[in-house]
Amino acid sequence: MTSAEADFVTRTRRFYDAIAEDYAEMFAGERAEPRDGAVLAGFAELVGRGGRVADLGCGPGRTTAHLASLGLDVFGLDLSESMLAIARRENPGLRFRQGSMLDLDIPDGTLAAAVSWYSSIHTPVDQLPSLFAEFHRVLAPGGYLLLAFQAGDQPLTLDRPFGHPVRLDFERRRPEAMAGLLEAAGFALRSRTVREADTELGESSPQTFLTALKAAAVL
Repeated sequence: MTSAEADFVTRTRRFYDAIAEDYAEMFAGERAEPRDGAVLAGFAELVGRGGRVADLGCGPGRTTAHLASLGLDVFGLDLSESMLAIARRENPGLRFRQGSMLDLDIPDGTLAAAVSWYSSIHTPVDQLPSLFAEFHRVLAPGGYLLLAFQAGDQPLTLDRPFGHPVRLDFERRRPEAMAGLLEAAGFALRSRTVREADTELGESSPQTFLTALKAAAVL
């Protein structure tokens, strides 16, 4: 990992370690936007029950638990031990581990699917090719990736959330640019869904969901 990657990873970890309990309390009991649930359900149907699924950047484990409820053999991974402590507390029957998405401790080609549910939004744009290459590495041929992020051009910066002395950028991306980066990493795009912001949920930008396939090797 380069020094630039290490700085970014450290900032992200410190941010979420600081806000973990406040974050979990703020979203406790909140139901997912129905259209987002439909995206996850469709993804689970695509993947089926043929192998392990990783929720990469799982936070407090809400999406991990939802994927498990859909029948997937899923585990969560996150940088923040404080977020993982909440995930384990709230979901004692599920598996969670600490790690960086840029340097996954997962053997090559062993995952049936991976989900990055708003977890790539802190990755600097120049490091996205490395991130997507790592996602591609750990997926088996024929494995699926689901990527969720906010659409747009300008980042949202949170400074001192909940009064904690931390600061982090939340990047918004153009769907066509992200699709191009996935294809450059060896993925074949299978679906692109963009929905308008739900202001009742406090959203300020459209939401994007990309499903991509790691093609099987041609013999």
